[in-house]
Amino acid sequence: MVEHQESITAKLCSFARAFHSNFSREKIFDDYLSFDLMGKSQYEEIGQLIENNFDVSKKDERKWFCHKNIRQSLYKYILPIPLSRICFAENELKKFAQQNSGQKIQYVICGAGMDSFAFRNENESIRIFEIDHPDSQRYKLERIKKLEWNIPANLKFIPMDFSKDSLEEKLLEGGFDVNAPVFTAILGVSYYLTLPVFEETLKIISGMTVSKSRIIFDFPDETTFNSEGIKFSRVGELARITEKLGEPMLHGFSFGEIKASLERHGLRIVKHETPTVIQEKYFSDRSDGLKAYENVHFIVAEKI
Repeated sequence: MVEHQESITAKLCSFARAFHSNFSREKIFDDYLSFDLMGKSQYEEIGQLIENNFDVSKKDERKWFCHKNIRQSLYKYILPIPLSRICFAENELKKFAQQNSGQKIQYVICGAGMDSFAFRNENESIRIFEIDHPDSQRYKLERIKKLEWNIPANLKFIPMDFSKDSLEEKLLEGGFDVNAPVFTAILGVSYYLTLPVFEETLKIISGMTVSKSRIIFDFPDETTFNSEGIKFSRVGELARITEKLGEPMLHGFSFGEIKASLERHGLRIVKHETPTVIQEKYFSDRSDGLKAYENVHFIVAEKI
């Protein structure tokens, strides 16, 4: 199972979406609720973290971070992955809903963090299950209460400690329908897991979903590290940052390894966006210098 990553990196992703939505004129993805949902104090905390070269000990509540001091690190390391993959994921979800028009579908978000889809969604046929660690989910619910947002009737929060609880049991307790089509997002997870552990998650999800259900995820490829296991390239530098934050990336996977892992559990790849495709699709002709990571891939797999 996926072990919970208590998650400064998840906060960095939330910050990326909030910053991009507030300040970019060339939006890859407009998560216009992200700043409100994250909250000013956490937004400031993460801005300072980037400004202080990811040193968690230098937080100062009396100060404000300066945008120009974080721009280089933010644009090079933090923004590209969360912006492009959430755009990819929600576009694929929309297509999945259209393909299953006329029936209820289920959207399972593993490690939902401060995801705001449920409050931006206008399609009432999508039932949303947000799965996250109880502490992270508690903070989100406190923010929703403080903002006086109404929780949509089609949203279900599933508190879960991935290191202890059963995903299948928690989903079933939360009203998950094993006979309805499912779209599952596992974003930003594979970087921190060995392939056998990640594959166990794929196995569980595949085992409780009907044919034509889909899973979407991103993964770093084997070029992230050289043969001696030394990190290099931009993803390698990102790995050094996350290791400094206590969330070390383990290694990359070959496309063949990913494909074989999926096939072992009745899943076939229906879309593979390579780094080249991601660059062309989300980052071409930008004036701000944002570029796709050279080692990160997006996958959509379908239950056979």
